Amino acid sequence: MKRIGGKKENLVYLLLWIVLFVMPVFSMVIHNRQEGMAIFDWAEIFAVWKVNVVFLAIFLFHNFILAPLLVYRRRSWLYFSATACLVFLFIMWRCVTRPPMPRHHDNRPPRTEQMRQAPDAGSSDFRSEERFRKQHGPRRSDDPHRKRPPVIFGQEDVMSGLFIVLLLGMNLGVKLYFKSEEDRREFAELKHHSLEHQLEYLRYQINPHFLMNTLNNIHALVDIDPERSKTTIVELSKLMRYVLYEGAKDVVPLSREVDFVQNYITLMRLRYTDKVSIDVSLPESLPDRNIPPLLFISFVENAFKHGVSYSSRSFIRVTLHCTADDLTFTCRNSKHPDHANEQGGVGLENVRRRLDLLYGDDYRLDIAETGEEYGVTLVLPLKTETADDKS
Repeated sequence: MKRIGGKKENLVYLLLWIVLFVMPVFSMVIHNRQEGMAIFDWAEIFAVWKVNVVFLAIFLFHNFILAPLLVYRRRSWLYFSATACLVFLFIMWRCVTRPPMPRHHDNRPPRTEQMRQAPDAGSSDFRSEERFRKQHGPRRSDDPHRKRPPVIFGQEDVMSGLFIVLLLGMNLGVKLYFKSEEDRREFAELKHHSLEHQLEYLRYQINPHFLMNTLNNIHALVDIDPERSKTTIVELSKLMRYVLYEGAKDVVPLSREVDFVQNYITLMRLRYTDKVSIDVSLPESLPDRNIPPLLFISFVENAFKHGVSYSSRSFIRVTLHCTADDLTFTCRNSKHPDHANEQGGVGLENVRRRLDLLYGDDYRLDIAETGEEYGVTLVLPLKTETADDKS
């Protein structure tokens, strides 16, 4: 799973909330100095902190639950729907918990006392009161609707809703910024790691020991089977050409990668006798999809390096199964006591790191090891881009 936030991102949020909680205290101190007051109203500050705690709870819910839906999982419709519901529920909560508006009091005595002290109908005061009511309506103390707060949103509710939208927008902006920085670092690391992988494999392929063994095998075939020796030279040429040119690309067609593995296995067959059983099961037709180059060869190389013994029978099984959406690569080899502690190691960790950078959580690598067999199963999603688009 992707991590929700880094240390720098969380530090930004921490400083923000420290400022929001300290601001009411600072504002109260400034106000008291200006008014020359010595009373510090903690009740008012606690009332502000109570609202800030609600803001903090909404922020944490958005930061750890809702924002990852858009930033990491790309579920924009679900994110915006859930966020809109969250803001609407917050505004409803503000309307329900809003304190009632203070009633407007008239300086006149209560209504019963007015009735006792009311002048006659013919007096000038009574006629003035009647004219005022006809022109301006009843006074505020006589209007029962002025004693209740508005049923729908008030000004404070709208301002609180606007604040929460800005707060969540800030949270999303900060998270997207740090996500883009993380993606840039991973992309740079991926390019560096891919270059190291290509150079490491290139050094292995063209080192004198490998070339000497392959050329010696070809030389031995010249007198025994000239046609096969010619075919082997062609296969070695294809192998080296693929490493030199195709290995520098970001992705290659799946068919070329499979041909490369098959050519490698064909050359390696020349080095072993019938005591080594090498079985390769590859589909006749492959989907027109792309994968990163030199992805399977590390597992095949380890199988030949650690799974073959000249003193006992050995086997290597390589299979590939493809569907429209993914492929499953399996490589199994015999395990021998003299190679018990050599399988995997740093090479396998490098492969895992490369797969993490290339596919994130979208791949599966399973390793099964028993006393007599070592097996690797790799499941990858198939991408639809062409190699020319990515090169």
